[in-house]
Amino acid sequence: MARIKPFAALRPRADVAARVSAPPYDVVTADEAARLAGGNPLSFLHVSRAEIDLPAGVDAYAPAVYARARETFHRLRAEGVLRQDEQPCFYLYRLVMGAHSQVGLVATVSCEDYLQQAIRKHELTRPDKETDRARHIAALDAQTGPAFLVYPALAEVDKLVARWTQSPPQVDFTAEDGVRHSTWTIAEAVDIRFLENAFASIPRLYIADGHHRSAAAVRVFRERDGAGHSAWFLAVLFPHTQVRILPYNRLVKDLNGLTREAFLARLSSVGSLDPVSARPVVPDAPGTVGIYLAGRWFKLRFAPQLAVAPTPAERLDVALLQRHVLDAILGIRDPRTSHRLEFVGGIRGLAALERPVDAGQHACAFALSPTRIEDLLAVADAGGVMPPKSTWFEPKLRDGLFSHLI
Repeated sequence: MARIKPFAALRPRADVAARVSAPPYDVVTADEAARLAGGNPLSFLHVSRAEIDLPAGVDAYAPAVYARARETFHRLRAEGVLRQDEQPCFYLYRLVMGAHSQVGLVATVSCEDYLQQAIRKHELTRPDKETDRARHIAALDAQTGPAFLVYPALAEVDKLVARWTQSPPQVDFTAEDGVRHSTWTIAEAVDIRFLENAFASIPRLYIADGHHRSAAAVRVFRERDGAGHSAWFLAVLFPHTQVRILPYNRLVKDLNGLTREAFLARLSSVGSLDPVSARPVVPDAPGTVGIYLAGRWFKLRFAPQLAVAPTPAERLDVALLQRHVLDAILGIRDPRTSHRLEFVGGIRGLAALERPVDAGQHACAFALSPTRIEDLLAVADAGGVMPPKSTWFEPKLRDGLFSHLI
């Protein structure tokens, strides 16, 4: 069963929520964070990326960074910018990006459930990034960035959410990237019990985004032996029918010593390869990849027999591309460490693939179709690990709107 628990959130006042909220700490560089937070002392980037307030060149993992994050966090609380609710509640968080809308339930979930795999993951974590967030949580005694979780959609929960979101939101603003963020508070005991019972019927939850946040929270839970509220970590839970996954495309520096003609001939050996007059190529189905080379787009359809693999993870398009093209043809053995390979989030569009190839900075680009949420769940259910950079979830949750004091 999936256990969820209401909590007394630390939240910004409604009148300053737009100024406080910030992009997730891990999608901006230090320079980008400094630019976004410039002139805005309320920006949560002063907490999540506190190195921007220290001398240039400081190690982002230095003790002074966590001390500054704690100092700023306490200042925002002391000034009343951030206020803790008086009682445990659930919350709703709606994100609207263009024509797409999704509403998540803000709650805390169990660290024990994570350890017992009732909360499933699909990515490996990097020790340095996990340690960074664990130190951040420990310094602040708070989890300040929610994990993005997915659950199999429940009609009864959808109805409750629809009822609540008909009322005016408490917080409602449009961020600099055009995404609208709105929140509601569910404080009524009857609805809280309903949600707890509804989720108890779900066998498991799935981490879509935020593997390092989740792992860090669990590490702190173990270090503190469950003291305080550390046994639960902050999450926003979305029904699987609402999440939006964009592709994670690839750029490659060189053709591994092959001429363009030889490279195209090798590609033809793994499927059907056709030049495309219209540009660019947007893959229209699983098993299809767009390839940009020397100012031209091609469509590659993998041979059906190549998709026959023993695990769900090995049948993904990103896995087929890695196994049969990046590794077998271009010699890129480990996509996690290769300096010849660059990943490009789908939010940047296919022009972000064309430009560096046209400029001669890269030899070719690969446009993929998005990983389906059903495939992600299948990989997680099988206990598998997705290939690196398989999914790009959009829109992104903002940091600073909800914090969980532990």
